[in-house]
Amino acid sequence: MRCLFLRSVIVALLMLVLLPAATFSRPLPLVPQQDTAAISHEKEIQAWHERRIASLKRDHGWLSLIALDWLEEGRNEVPSIGSLTLQNGTVSFEAAPNVEAKLSGKPFSSGALRTDADKDGPDKVEIGSRAFIIIKRSDRYALRMWDSTAEERKRFTGIERFPVSRKWRIEARWEPYDPPKKVKVPSVIPDQPQDYVMPGVASFTIGGKEYRLEPVLETGSEDLFFIFGDKTNGKDTYGGGRFLYSKPPKDGKLILDFNKAYNPPCAFTPYATCPLPPESNRLDVRIEAGEKVFEHH
Repeated sequence: MRCLFLRSVIVALLMLVLLPAATFSRPLPLVPQQDTAAISHEKEIQAWHERRIASLKRDHGWLSLIALDWLEEGRNEVPSIGSLTLQNGTVSFEAAPNVEAKLSGKPFSSGALRTDADKDGPDKVEIGSRAFIIIKRSDRYALRMWDSTAEERKRFTGIERFPVSRKWRIEARWEPYDPPKKVKVPSVIPDQPQDYVMPGVASFTIGGKEYRLEPVLETGSEDLFFIFGDKTNGKDTYGGGRFLYSKPPKDGKLILDFNKAYNPPCAFTPYATCPLPPESNRLDVRIEAGEKVFEHH
């Protein structure tokens, strides 16, 4: 009897020892691998968004604009700064007494200024925390001024966005125009459309339906600039539409990543001159990607 008892104990101990080994020798259940493409894409969008926020918050970004004054032909007084004289399409600056102005880091008391429409322009004149340039829109000229101490810049905390999704990274077909169209795009300035070149049209599909967007070209850039509206405008997103850039087409295709759709400057300041979406770029669909409306403006 004692031998039988010892034998039973030994068998039980062996089973306890061998059972974990048998258990751990079984294949582990498969764990789904993370979508590396989605992770890479989300990191790309996050990095882009951080650069976007940094640009808005810089000393002389859209958040620190304090003035947009249209110039009349002749002498235009600028309080506490000096004067601007518009004569036959040339704008000249003269600093007021005791005003220490700088241009390119050097003292600047008077002289002609290049505009944002000129090659290598515009000239930026800095006076303490303030700075200004001359912009040209159609045949009109204006003073645009920043102040790095502006309250809007101080209280800015960020922009709400739709969740990042690869669903909105869309491959589009590209059809070039031959020759490219010269168009006038409406803007927030009444009766002052902006002149652009429209090089072609991008066609793409959302939910089984085809849509088209016509980009324009900006001076000095090969990227395509899309000014578009969609069914989220006026509620979830800015009522005046949004902007989106894409790289030039390759082999008849291009990428429209609506996760990078962003608010125009007019969503942040009344001192901008934003273009508005052409009628052909008003999409009859909700683009639930990119930046949402900026609530504080």
